[in-house]
Amino acid sequence: MRAILESYDSELAPTEYTPQLNRRLREAEDILQKTQSHNVEMEAQLTKAQEETGTLKLQLQTVELELESLKKHQASAADSNTSGTKEELSILRQKIEDLESERQRLEEQNNILEMRLERHMLQGDYDPIKTRVLHFKMNPTTIAKQQRQQDIDALREEVTRLSELVRSQKEGGAMVQGDSSINASLSPSLPPSKEVVDLRKQMEILELRNQRLKEVFQSKIQEFRTVCYVLTGYQIDITTENQYRLTSVYVEHMDDSLLFKKGSNGSMQLMETVFSKTLGEMMALHLHHQKSIPAFLSAVTLDLFSRQTII
Repeated sequence: MRAILESYDSELAPTEYTPQLNRRLREAEDILQKTQSHNVEMEAQLTKAQEETGTLKLQLQTVELELESLKKHQASAADSNTSGTKEELSILRQKIEDLESERQRLEEQNNILEMRLERHMLQGDYDPIKTRVLHFKMNPTTIAKQQRQQDIDALREEVTRLSELVRSQKEGGAMVQGDSSINASLSPSLPPSKEVVDLRKQMEILELRNQRLKEVFQSKIQEFRTVCYVLTGYQIDITTENQYRLTSVYVEHMDDSLLFKKGSNGSMQLMETVFSKTLGEMMALHLHHQKSIPAFLSAVTLDLFSRQTII
């Protein structure tokens, strides 16, 4: 710039060199100095920007590397967790299958035991220590036993009378009036009289008849108990005097039973048991409100049956 001005000044005449040119020269020098300072400042800023750009690039590369490493770690952890979860689920499924098989096996054994127990109960088996058998006051067995005892007593009296006749015959004593027909047929060496033989046959026939009546009556009793048990679904046992225990065929536990007590006027009252405590709503509706024991027992039967059906 200075050279240009000097060449310009050299071309001018000395007379034309004025202070105005000096002023312009100073202004140009100031502009040049400012421009140089600005260039230096811009170069410094450019260098700083380049340095910051390099630093940012390094940081970006570092972040990218960390991100890539994190992604790989997450993928590895996800694979590991997935593998562990699958293995754990497989173990749990196996345990569930084993438990289900065990439950089915125990349920089958329980059903078999319940069927055996029910069959034994239907066959009339019972524990004489815990269970009392209910007998009718007037039943064929009692009547047959009484008749049999009367026949046996009569036969014993007849045998005693005949024994006396035989003893008297042996001793040669007098016979009782009315026994002359028997006296003629009796002797120490002769077999028993026809009357004795007939009486013995009659006694055997009566004993056989009583035995058959007893067997028939026992069969009828068993049939009656079986029919009641099948039709009503309840087994009735006498626990103590005037107390009756009812056990449903559908109970889950044999201890789940209902206990009724007979009052002096013939009414039945439900006693408190562990099982009856679970039937509050049914008791309130059917016993207290409707005052119907059959309706209550039917409701209990339906409830127990529905539980087995759901299971």
